[in-house]
Amino acid sequence: MHVPFCARRCSYCDFSIAVRRQVPWREYAAAIHRECSIRQVQDVTGPLSTLYFGGGTPSRLGPDGVQAMLDALRQHVMLADNAEVTLEANPEDITPSAVEAWREAGINRLSIGVQSFDDLVLSWMHRVHDAAGAERAIAAARAGGIDAFSLDLIFATPDRLARQWNVDLERVIALQPDHVSLYGLTVEPHTPLGRWHARGQESEASEERYEREFLAAHERLQAAGFEHYEVSNFARPGRRARHNSAYWRGVPYLGLGPSAHGYDGVARRWNVEAYAAWDRAVRDLQDPVGGEEVLTDENRIAEGVYLGLRTHDGLFVSECELAHMAEWERAGWITVHRDADARRVVCTAQGWMRLDALAADLTAFRSGS
Repeated sequence: MHVPFCARRCSYCDFSIAVRRQVPWREYAAAIHRECSIRQVQDVTGPLSTLYFGGGTPSRLGPDGVQAMLDALRQHVMLADNAEVTLEANPEDITPSAVEAWREAGINRLSIGVQSFDDLVLSWMHRVHDAAGAERAIAAARAGGIDAFSLDLIFATPDRLARQWNVDLERVIALQPDHVSLYGLTVEPHTPLGRWHARGQESEASEERYEREFLAAHERLQAAGFEHYEVSNFARPGRRARHNSAYWRGVPYLGLGPSAHGYDGVARRWNVEAYAAWDRAVRDLQDPVGGEEVLTDENRIAEGVYLGLRTHDGLFVSECELAHMAEWERAGWITVHRDADARRVVCTAQGWMRLDALAADLTAFRSGS
């Protein structure tokens, strides 16, 4: 469920958001209810095993808004008794009273957008919170009974900020989360950062620094007991994100809200991106679909290769494909697991730095092109 509302746009953000001082949570929950009715969501087979509130900033809905969203959804579908229910939250929204209300509503996992523990970097990113606020938020989450949470960090910020990446990693480890997600900073054209870059006011981190920080995180977090189970994600044993893991296995999922994507096992569909356009469509009782794509055999091959290589579970390959990848193994980009009747390749951290190129090469080979 995509919740577009934000207090401000972060300098790097290219997502579909709606900046609002006052969040219209009643109207939004009613609109989600209408979208479910229009799309006959009640036809979804069986209870949902995961529910993810993404954004935007879903925590901006506040305690009452989150409850209203869950009430709207529950009129159309069931959640499994052991469902993983995740709310993306910014530190400034995480208070003891909010955590208590979210937990009572059914939220059992938080994805907290920390991004850095350097106040200068946070200000440059246009974040609302500071480092002390992030630590208070994490303490409030634990005290309120939500001890399953993930912390997000962004690496490869511009050199001039003199950000100490190792300090951020140590601060995260000291807070003892069960999950950490890392994202390399990218320059998107239609963002404040993109405009600064176009005017020559800002520059990207070098490829060497990007790789150095990624590998430092890989080494330090693994040493602290985390599994690097997907290119951007680390978890303590048994605490992998069930929702995101389902994406990487090709499990069907439903998307609600502006710009939300869904997949039924055959085709993908996505909603119109802008909040105003989505809201107008559902008010007129029209399906807010923005586009659809039926996957071809070529699409399935490409996605199977890419998704397999991006996770630590790896990809099963044939003997001839393994021969094709012999150079990758010599370069240290993959490890090969062999048993009596199967061959499985898993990318190393160095291989993940070359994921797009490796996936494209193997896809071309597997497709015979």
